[in-house]
Amino acid sequence: MVWSASTRYEVDPAPLGLALVHDLLNTIPAGRPRAADLLDGLGDAQAWVDQALACWAQERGQAAAQVHLTESDLEELRGLRAELRRLLASRNDGGADADDQTVAPTVHVAAAAVRMDRKGRAVLEPRGQGWRYVAALVLLEVFQAQQADTWRRLKVCRNTRCTTAFFDRSRNNSGVWHSTKTCGNPENLRAHRARQRVRTTGS
Repeated sequence: MVWSASTRYEVDPAPLGLALVHDLLNTIPAGRPRAADLLDGLGDAQAWVDQALACWAQERGQAAAQVHLTESDLEELRGLRAELRRLLASRNDGGADADDQTVAPTVHVAAAAVRMDRKGRAVLEPRGQGWRYVAALVLLEVFQAQQADTWRRLKVCRNTRCTTAFFDRSRNNSGVWHSTKTCGNPENLRAHRARQRVRTTGS
């Protein structure tokens, strides 16, 4: 199974279920030429949800519910995506230790239930229909990533012309570009030329 949103930007998915959050973040239009917004129309959104939930189920070894979206679900999913992207983008402004509480999502509330599985483990399960189920699953994965300390590695490319979401696998979690070749090198070159112009003007 392939995470369709992230694959089109040639980024490796985040590990385990966090890849669902990663893929949602990458449903935006980005790249050159611009890829389509996968949450813009009902057909594309349903196709993305079907594929993403199948990938999630495979990663987690669990069954995912069948989710049928309506037109009214799309705005809610785009809103959740925007809030999560705003939260990640704030790290580019305030650094890795930025206070998440100042930009945390405040609109989306999702329901989950706790049950005991056959191995005696307490398991959180999403509840709801349509966008609410997707949102519950996404936020549960965010919660689990925060507990595992992998959430801080999910980032948005610092190149404002790109903003592709990526999972930073560097040892010290210092990555800021989704691709050094396509974003890092051009941005560093632009910054270098800008500094040269300033020095030339000032001399």
